[in-house]
Amino acid sequence: MTSQQRLADAFVALAGGTRDGPLDVSGTLAVLATRSPSLLGVRAAGVVFAPGERAEVEVAGSDPKVSRMEHDASERREGPGHDCHRGRRPPVQAALDGRPARQRWPHYAPRALELGYARVAALPLRGPAGTTGALVLLSGRQGPFSPDALALGQSMADFTAIALERAGEADRSRTLNAQLELALTSRVVIEQAKGILATRLSLTMDDAFTLLRGHARSHQRPVHDVAREIVEGRADPALLDPRL
Repeated sequence: MTSQQRLADAFVALAGGTRDGPLDVSGTLAVLATRSPSLLGVRAAGVVFAPGERAEVEVAGSDPKVSRMEHDASERREGPGHDCHRGRRPPVQAALDGRPARQRWPHYAPRALELGYARVAALPLRGPAGTTGALVLLSGRQGPFSPDALALGQSMADFTAIALERAGEADRSRTLNAQLELALTSRVVIEQAKGILATRLSLTMDDAFTLLRGHARSHQRPVHDVAREIVEGRADPALLDPRL
């Protein structure tokens, strides 16, 4: 497989491939983390993702040790991924054994060095709504990352951010549509129940609804549930015959 084909496959995978249903966040982050090293010519990669200030941070790594390192760093609110995500303007690249990195990341830098990494770069996951995370690239060499690798890495990071944001919007839209459909169905059932009460008891529609609502409240039940029982012929006899 050529490098162009591998790159195309990576973007297809980041977009969700041909799978049905909403984009899987964890799976997409794993694709970005595991495919970045070979495509970008780096030794390892990690991803930090949190679409909101109060959102739980999700982490993925190209191997379990990187995943644990990035997870621990996110809990400590430390490391290049955290700084890049929160917009603190870290250096695009940093030598992990340098004084700036050790001072800024007192836990992250030594741990990364222990794992054999010498240099790190953090690229923001940028979508229309802002920065939602960071792609962390780790190299075993002291030399700087190539401009082409950083440019491609940024494109992959941005594509991932946009894909996840669009998937989130679609999921919220489906949820809203389901809620609206449920509300409409509930309203139809209530109107049907009002009609039955109005006919049976010779009431106006307003008075029928007052009776329905009062019965539901007195029995601490949802109006819709009581209405459904009326429509299905399972209503409390006392509701349909005031003499009871």
